[in-house]
Amino acid sequence: MEVFDLLTVFFIIAILVIYKTFIIVPEEFNYIKEKWGKYVEPPLSPGFHFLIPFVEKVHYQHTLKEVAYDVPPQECITKDNVSVEVDGILYLKIFDAARASYGIDNYLLATTQLAKTTLRAEIGKLNLDDTFADRDQINQAVVKQVDHATEPWGLKVTRYEIKNITPPKQVLHSMEQQMRAEREKRAEVTISEGERASRINRSMGERQEAINMSEGEKQKRINEAEGKAKEIEAIANATATGIKLVADAISKPGGEDAVNLQVTLGYLDSFGKILANSKTTILPTEVANIVGMFQGLSKVTTSLPNIGDKK
Repeated sequence: MEVFDLLTVFFIIAILVIYKTFIIVPEEFNYIKEKWGKYVEPPLSPGFHFLIPFVEKVHYQHTLKEVAYDVPPQECITKDNVSVEVDGILYLKIFDAARASYGIDNYLLATTQLAKTTLRAEIGKLNLDDTFADRDQINQAVVKQVDHATEPWGLKVTRYEIKNITPPKQVLHSMEQQMRAEREKRAEVTISEGERASRINRSMGERQEAINMSEGEKQKRINEAEGKAKEIEAIANATATGIKLVADAISKPGGEDAVNLQVTLGYLDSFGKILANSKTTILPTEVANIVGMFQGLSKVTTSLPNIGDKK
């Protein structure tokens, strides 16, 4: 029984020795090996490795993957003395496992604290409104400064992202009122611009309508003037033609007597109308004129057959 117990103990010790002797490093990891407490270069890369029992051991294990760490919320003071609460996410990776092991005691804590202090300094350079608009600028500034400071520790800071910027409730209420006022202002400006454009369009339409009406009136008057001119021209031509025909008729034998007859008949017709429509009878002062008029009429009427005979 004692022999079996000894064998069991020996077997357990052998397993422990083997476990401490043979090391398998996963992909994207580096192990730091120490011999008698002293670092042995280089770090153990991914694969199978053999250690001398009780002499060599793995003291640090580091992943080479990019890792994201939450930066806890902290209170920052802006340039215009407004207190805001800011939190973020820090992305970093180890490029030198030996530096990350011996260059800093706790690289994660140190990097996080450095990111928080840098963020406070960057927030203090900006007004409250600028902190919301210039997030990218703040992130780049934090990455640049933290990456420069952590380079001796074998760390590479790739990104920093602000998650939330939370002002006090009173400031949030004031910002909401300001945003509401800005929206109302933009709405009023939009409405006024629409009314202005509408008035301009109406005035331009009325102006064009007045121009069209004046052009139409002008063209109408031109057309009327041209019509009247043509009418006068036609009347003048007709009158000239009539006068020419009368003149031709007068120049012929008996034409003058015919004209006198026509004038006498016209005179008698007009004189008869005057006597019929007037309450007061008007007679020529010289009765001989009337007698002479009838005598001339008699001569004309007696000469008319002769005219026909001459023709």
